[in-house]
Amino acid sequence: MNTQAPSAHTFLRHRAAVTAVLTLPLLTVTACGTTTGSGAPAGVDRTTSPSTGTAGSGGTSGAPAPSTPSTSTAPGTTTRAPSTSGGTGTGTGTAAKQISTAVYFLHGEHVSPAPRTVTAPATATGAVRALLAGPSGYERSHGRTTAIPSGTTLHSVVIRDHVATVDLSGRYDDGGGSLSMRARLAQVVFTATRFPSVHSVRFELDGKPVKYFGGEGIVLNGPVGRADFEDVTPAVLMESPVIGNSVHTPLRVWGSANTFEAVFRLKVTDTTGRTCADVRVQATSGTGTRGTFDVVFPYKAARTGPGLLTAYYLSAKDGRPVTVETVPLTVNR
Repeated sequence: MNTQAPSAHTFLRHRAAVTAVLTLPLLTVTACGTTTGSGAPAGVDRTTSPSTGTAGSGGTSGAPAPSTPSTSTAPGTTTRAPSTSGGTGTGTGTAAKQISTAVYFLHGEHVSPAPRTVTAPATATGAVRALLAGPSGYERSHGRTTAIPSGTTLHSVVIRDHVATVDLSGRYDDGGGSLSMRARLAQVVFTATRFPSVHSVRFELDGKPVKYFGGEGIVLNGPVGRADFEDVTPAVLMESPVIGNSVHTPLRVWGSANTFEAVFRLKVTDTTGRTCADVRVQATSGTGTRGTFDVVFPYKAARTGPGLLTAYYLSAKDGRPVTVETVPLTVNR
């Protein structure tokens, strides 16, 4: 694997310096909402600053971050408004700060975010531990899986110079072919780089640096970032909303995309199966280069209940819709 590829953060800075929030015209009907995540355990990050040697960690996202705290949650969870600072957390009777983030499971053969809440300042550690715990029953029922072997444990996460060294148990590289190996690496990389303090990941197994991963001999001779896993990233990666979120009109959707001429479509369907919004989106780049997008559009649901956000494009061959990704939501009227 070529580890010289730029991290997701460097990639987005050079390819999409500014992503404007676009208010798109409704192509079918009107309405929309805001989003965010929820619930998971946490651990302890050891984050070292090269200039001060002091501890710290945190952040909220690796793609364009929401400008305001989100209020929606996944089923059966609770969450507090997220903070944009990880902090160092001193506490004398003060409640621990809860940070909304996401961990990355698989939907088919591509990474897909799911909401979790972690406790500051151990945000990256908490997120990786939540990832290792696997998808919830709700998430599994909607096709979310993991390539990480059951029984994999986390020893530590150490962050220095925007590189997270993630030390996992030897179980992490057991079994699986090249796709499984690349997918499980991507799951950890995307989860850790959701935080702006982390640009790339270096792997260790039981305290020993990993240079060749698994029986497939995947080369890991340096830190790796999101750009190293384009093959397991969906053509449209929706970073928000994520599976299980409860949304309202107007709906904000943001993430990254690599589609022909940077164009794709977003569709919202409500609990009746009725299309209540269908809009055209253009990312900052495409056709082999991943760009970002951040759009707001209205939808009009017939009733409140389970719904679906679908990213798709129209086939250049015959004009038929080709589904890229689906995100189950609670769509509020």
